[in-house]
Amino acid sequence: MDGNSGSPARRLWRPCLAFCLCVILPLFLAACVVSPVAVRVDVQPLSAHSPCSGSFVEHELPHVTGTAFERVTYFASNGAGLAIGDLDNDGDEDFVLANLLGPNHIFWNQGGMEFRPQILFDGSLRAVALVDVDGDNWLDITATSRSGSVLVWRNTGGTGAELPFQIDRRPERLPGVEGYAYSLQWADLDQDGDLDLVTGSYDASMEKQIGRRALDASNLGGVFVYMQADDGRFEAQRLASQAQALALHLLDADGDDLLDILVGNDFDTQDLLLLATADGRWRSAAPFARTTFSTMSFDADDIDNDGSLELFAADMHPYSEESGIMRQWEPVLQTMPPPDPAHAPQAMANVLQIRTGDGGWVDRAPEWGISYSGWSWSAQFGDLDQDGFLDLYIVNGMTAQELFSHLSNDELVEENQAYRNEAGRRFVPEPTWNLNSTAGGRGMGLADLDGDGDLDVLINNLRSPARIFENQLCSGQSLVVHLSQAGTGNTRALGAEVRLQTSTGVYRRQVQAASGYLSGRSPTLHFGLPEDSEILVLEVRWPDGTVSLISGQPLQPNSRVAVSR
Repeated sequence: MDGNSGSPARRLWRPCLAFCLCVILPLFLAACVVSPVAVRVDVQPLSAHSPCSGSFVEHELPHVTGTAFERVTYFASNGAGLAIGDLDNDGDEDFVLANLLGPNHIFWNQGGMEFRPQILFDGSLRAVALVDVDGDNWLDITATSRSGSVLVWRNTGGTGAELPFQIDRRPERLPGVEGYAYSLQWADLDQDGDLDLVTGSYDASMEKQIGRRALDASNLGGVFVYMQADDGRFEAQRLASQAQALALHLLDADGDDLLDILVGNDFDTQDLLLLATADGRWRSAAPFARTTFSTMSFDADDIDNDGSLELFAADMHPYSEESGIMRQWEPVLQTMPPPDPAHAPQAMANVLQIRTGDGGWVDRAPEWGISYSGWSWSAQFGDLDQDGFLDLYIVNGMTAQELFSHLSNDELVEENQAYRNEAGRRFVPEPTWNLNSTAGGRGMGLADLDGDGDLDVLINNLRSPARIFENQLCSGQSLVVHLSQAGTGNTRALGAEVRLQTSTGVYRRQVQAASGYLSGRSPTLHFGLPEDSEILVLEVRWPDGTVSLISGQPLQPNSRVAVSR
């Protein structure tokens, strides 16, 4: 749902109604819930904060994404992704790290920032997302493979000694999913209660390498949407014949309460926005006056707390004009072709799309200070310092014989970039957080990995050990929200929207399967809050449009709230 949809009066009546009903209900009620359907609310305190060092503390993991040859070439240089989610339903975040060469790992959360690795699969994987494909209330592991297939490892459940065996040893292919996939996204696109799949290939540049007909002849390349039928099969619809899709994102771009598909293409291939229609069709649109030249990553969130989503697209451009950095980049900059004048302007720069009053979009990345961040990969918003405003973290670096043979090990070594949100006005670099790793990040995710309520950082590097950066800022407060709807095909409520109304502002989050670059996202939502913030109303808009309003004494900061229906 777009933040500008609905009249101001309509948006105002919900919290007023919740307050009026709550104050007249008997005081012995644990919480007030205003909802046309029955929901259960469980509130638990968060764990105590980790040590407070005032920065992020690095932890190395026993996982290295490898490559087939010592000298890295195109495509292998793109690295691999990751996904975060509670695979064993014990309340802690587990995660999966993909690999191009070598074992792909599950890391089971043991508590206290301890994780037990388990080999999932010894083969080449790219993107990963943890979603409950079959609606049995256990997150399954879905991934794209080197062959282009979408694979799924079924999670059959289990506890204790059964844990090593709860994930199927052998993956299977989803019935009806045949297209070549590099990136993937999941949501209930047709609002029928089960999960649908979107995939994008990475084949547009094959015309130069091996001949585009390799995929075109079999109609396997491009962008596909797969609607899940009642029998579990997926019905395919091809929306584009080829793509260079490093990133896919689902958002309601036109305010009609339907999720639309945004395709982020690498090199000079134009990005693609496909709008959903009420009759199940898709139509292309071009609302953006300026787009990235090589789209590496997408994320959309409300960075100024005005109720409307802003869209960030990461590209590649030197983050400094210092002479040494420019010399490293110079051969690459000379090879980049100019934008195609027949389409909307493209620029080798990050783009921050912000809505205008007439329903359009305008790029405000320069004003927000985030136009240039290096050779960027996964970029995600998250309130790292818990002041009520979403910060931005971007991982960087590139290794490719074709591009950087003039550098040691053919590698462009760059620092990851952390930007602090200054009260919804601009982003400023924050070097004191100790998030400036140069290990060559590709997939990256933000989640509360130690249960203390703040966001930690997980990075899957290329040819360097994966890392966790534990958040020890110990600033602000938080509320962690987990939604579930058992008995449906969308048990984690993908596509739901939660608005938290507090004494210091209104904060908006969405449940998504993936964001950034090749990175699956935890369905658990994090709200950072200023120290003096008081919670008033928690509003849940479920994927079917039903709204639940929750308020009352138990809704306190530094709590985990589970809302189930």
